[in-house]
Amino acid sequence: MQELLKRITVNPAVMTGLPCIRGLRIPVTTILGLLASGATEAEILADYPDLEADDLKACLLYATWLTRAREVELQPA
Repeated sequence: MQELLKRITVNPAVMTGLPCIRGLRIPVTTILGLLASGATEAEILADYPDLEADDLKACLLYATWLTRAREVELQPA
């Protein structure tokens, strides 16, 4: 589990400090949004050839970790 989380990086010089995947300019939030909208793993990996399957797992694990760490208030749609 810790090895997967190491794939998520935060650097103020990359994407203004948004959590990204392996220092790439691909924010975790982008991948989570794609998964939430129904994109498959295969589709995401085809659209982002620099990504690996474990990167997608890392995004989901990171989101899980964040929601356990604190209460997240949902905004009405």
